[in-house]
Parts: sequence; structure tokens; C-alpha cells
Amino acid sequence: MESANDRSIYQPIMHADKKPHNIMVNNKIITFQESDKNLLECLENANVEVHYHCRDGFCGACRVTLVEGEIYYPQGEPLAYIGDGEILSCCSIPKSDVKLIIE
Repeated sequence: MESANDRSIYQPIMHADKKPHNIMVNNKIITFQESDKNLLECLENANVEVHYHCRDGFCGACRVTLVEGEIYYPQGEPLAYIGDGEILSCCSIPKSDVKLIIE
């Protein structure tokens, strides 16, 4: 049986559209590019500190608050619990410009 980790390594993640989206976080505007695998990777590339552990949506350590915008989970809904307004940055991709709060 294939694990979520196997899927993220071997299957390309398809973006909803081909245009870059802006991510507003910590008084910064970061551009999410098609080459970014997920929000977590994009934030890390911009030197924004985000907590994480598993990188597969199982633990929930990378949860952030989505203030504005839309995201989707290309590998399906994560297994970790997320509250209203929260998303998991390790397995989500923006569908529009987004504004995040990282605590």
C-alpha cells in the first residue's frame, strides 16, 4: 500500500492554475510559484518560520490561520485535525491570493 509520503515524492502536484499567487504573512508579501510544492515550502524559501513535523498532513504541527483567500489540498483532505479557519501549510496550495497568520 502506498503512503502519503510516497505520493508526495513520486506524483507531481497539479496546481489549479498556472499563475502565481501572493501570500501575505508577517507583513511580507511572498509569491507562490508553480515550482513550489506547497505553502510550507514557499514560506520556508522566503525565510518565514513555520513549525512542522511530518510534512504530510498527519500531525497538524504546520497549521496556520487562513484569514483571506482559498486553498486546496491536491492529495485530498489531511488526516490531522484542523479548526475553523485553519489550514495545513505542508499539504495545501493556494487557489487565490491568501493572507495567513502564523502563531
